[in-house]
Amino acid sequence: MTDDQLVTRRAVLGVLGALSVVAAGGGLVTGAPGTAHAQALGQNESVQDTMKRLFGDKPIKDGAAVIKLDLPLIAENGAVVPISVNVDSPMTPTNYVRHIYVVADKNRIPLITRVTLAPEAGRAFMGANVRLGETGDVRAIVEQSDGTLLLVKREVKVTVGGCGG
Repeated sequence: MTDDQLVTRRAVLGVLGALSVVAAGGGLVTGAPGTAHAQALGQNESVQDTMKRLFGDKPIKDGAAVIKLDLPLIAENGAVVPISVNVDSPMTPTNYVRHIYVVADKNRIPLITRVTLAPEAGRAFMGANVRLGETGDVRAIVEQSDGTLLLVKREVKVTVGGCGG
């Protein structure tokens, strides 16, 4: 490797680093909590506000017949709580699960995750380890391709807080 190549590589890395800093700096908002940026992320938002922001006034039906929400009844460590959502859906181009949302009522940011699916997935399933701040309900909301919303929820008792508690 010659000195010219080394300098060029360093220059490229330097430019990439500078662009990363600029991009990160552009996304920063200084100010007190509760600014528009924090609210856009759903921080310190009530569950009702989160549900309204996500689904508006659309009716949400009971999904116990088609949604299996699997998570422990007691979470010994709220920082790592395994969860899975399995939906009984044909996953055809005309009838499939479009999104699976997981919402924790007592978290500072209630919306934990949103999984986007397509018919090609073949199966409407998601699994993850999530963080729960304290004891409360965890909801799985399924949005089908026709816009229908289905919901199941379960209370999880957290013995050690996962969000700094």
